Amino acid sequence: METSLTELKKLIEAFEITVMLSGKDDNKNAIISINSGAGGTEAQDWASMLSRMYFRYSETNNLKAEFLDFLDGEEAGLKNCSILVKGEFAYGYLKNEIGVHRLVRISPFDSNKRRHTSFASVSVSPEVELDIDVEIDDKDLKVDTFRAAGAGGQHVNKTDSAVRITHIPSGIVVGCQNQRSQHQNKNAAMKILSSKLYDLEMEKIKTKDEKLNSEKKDIGWGSQVRSYILHPYRMVKDHRTGTEIGDVDSFLDGSFQDLIEKLLSSEK
Repeated sequence: METSLTELKKLIEAFEITVMLSGKDDNKNAIISINSGAGGTEAQDWASMLSRMYFRYSETNNLKAEFLDFLDGEEAGLKNCSILVKGEFAYGYLKNEIGVHRLVRISPFDSNKRRHTSFASVSVSPEVELDIDVEIDDKDLKVDTFRAAGAGGQHVNKTDSAVRITHIPSGIVVGCQNQRSQHQNKNAAMKILSSKLYDLEMEKIKTKDEKLNSEKKDIGWGSQVRSYILHPYRMVKDHRTGTEIGDVDSFLDGSFQDLIEKLLSSEK
């Protein structure tokens, strides 16, 4: 009976997590960007510690992490880096890591063994698959032809070879008249339109990323989402949920799935 109740509890918890990870992008891979705050080597070392924490989290939760790019610190650590985390619901689990992370410790880089406070910002976005070949539906196009004009407005030929194309959904208008035939002008105009539509999609994605990271504030005092205190006592405190965790070493070693689930629960 006790075994059945335990199994039932696990099934209920798994179902609750599935419900919590029902966002449109939750099932996508995640891209984590970490930037060190002011403070030179101390902050850069903290950024490196955070990157290791996310790599270890990925290893222990059946996810795969890899650096997309990174910039080494001047003496130690990282100035900034981007990490791609692949796996089921990677973005859903990690999206609440967005924000400023604060570390308090005795600095290993200070010969006087003074306590230092360091900051690093974390942003998380879903990996978006882009297809550069933009699909354009003919019914969305209005194609006009007219006689090509040369310098001074003079007509350079007697046929309506120039082409102007209006993409009705976006309102984008493109034209071409410098090719020899209407067919060539239309092909050239379609290439221009494809490029403009691609740029438009990229701008939408950029705007979406900025919205996703709107919680990220200045990398400094008063804006942190989580504090990691190693001196004078040892504790991790998540400022959004009020959760306090005493085992800092395990947390920095990637064992924070319980907190992630609590953050997801508080979202709902």
